Parts: sequence; structure tokens; C-alpha cells
Amino acid sequence: MGPAATVAFLARLQALTPAKGDGDHIRVLVDINPHVPDRNRRPGEAEAELARMAAGLRDMGAEVLAMPCNTAHAQSAGIRAAGPPFIDMIAQTVRAASASGGRRIGVLATPGGERLYVDALTGAGLEPVLLESEDRLRLMDLIYGVKAGDVGEAARADMARLAALLADKGAQAVIAGCTEIPLLLGGNDLSVPLVDSTEALARACVHACL
Repeated sequence: MGPAATVAFLARLQALTPAKGDGDHIRVLVDINPHVPDRNRRPGEAEAELARMAAGLRDMGAEVLAMPCNTAHAQSAGIRAAGPPFIDMIAQTVRAASASGGRRIGVLATPGGERLYVDALTGAGLEPVLLESEDRLRLMDLIYGVKAGDVGEAARADMARLAALLADKGAQAVIAGCTEIPLLLGGNDLSVPLVDSTEALARACVHACL
């Protein structure tokens, strides 16, 4: 639902596809709908709109569905009801976090996304490491800033600071659990592995389609 994050996901999908020419790439049908109701404040309305979007993509010929928004996975039932297999971004990211070798995993995510990751990490036998309340508020400011076009150096430095706080609390890897976060944060910005949810989903999509 975040246009910039969705475009970044598509770029990652293209880059990860082992193609020698245009004809080797995956056909992609995209519904970039910035008018989906707020996933944190209006979840029921969001799910209804996601269901309509999924059905529309299915009717256009989509054989696999994916959604590059972590938070909205709480409303994924509407998407799954459309019928085609749904690639779960949360599950793929937790799998990648587990493969990093760490057992204590930091989470950078919205409140809704954080809840999803806490449940998924705990279920996988991993220990979530979370930000303190005031730092969560700053994270949300940065996420909404990206949505408004702020990907400048000050925002990047502040996102790196938040990731470093998780590492200082003992996180052995950090999940970028909101698709706006990788637009500010890269693997070279912290001392532990960064698990990029956008990349985890893109890899899973390539695997499913090829």
C-alpha cells in the first residue's frame, strides 16, 4: 500500500530473478492502492479492500499473491479468500532471520507488525528484542516521513540509531519489518545482520514463480 515501498519491492523482484533477457522475467500484475484504509486504525475496512484487490488480481490472471506490507498481514484472511496461494511475508522473514544464526532477533516495525513478528518469532523458538516506547514513536515518525518523501541523511541516521539500540540490547540480527524501513536502512548501517522483509518476500516470489 505504500507506493514507494511497493516500487522498491518490484525492483528487488526484478534484480533477484535469474534472467538473461526480458522474456525470462516474471509477469507481474500490481495494484498499488494508496487508498486502503489505515491498517492500524481501521483494520476491518482495510481487510475488505484487500479482499477486493486480491480478487481483482486473481481475475486478471494472477496465480500467486503477495503483499509487500508487513502490518496488513494481520488482515491477510481477505487476500487468502481470493483463492491463489498467498506468500506470507512474515513467515518468510522469520525463516530468513532464523537462517541468520541468531536466536535473539530485533524487530523494527509498526505496532501491528511488531505483534505479528513477536508471535511468529516466538513460535519459531526465537526471542524478540523490541524498542522502548519512546523509540517506537520515533520509528513511526520515520516511517510516515518516508511516506511523505523524507529519505534524507537525518532520517537515515536516526533509523540506524534505532537499529543500533536493538543490537545494544542483545539482538543478534534485526528485522526490517516495515517495507518503508529498507528505504532508510541498509546492511552496512548496523553491526549485526539486517533481515530485510522486502527482500525475503521477493526471494520467495521468485522461487514460487520459477
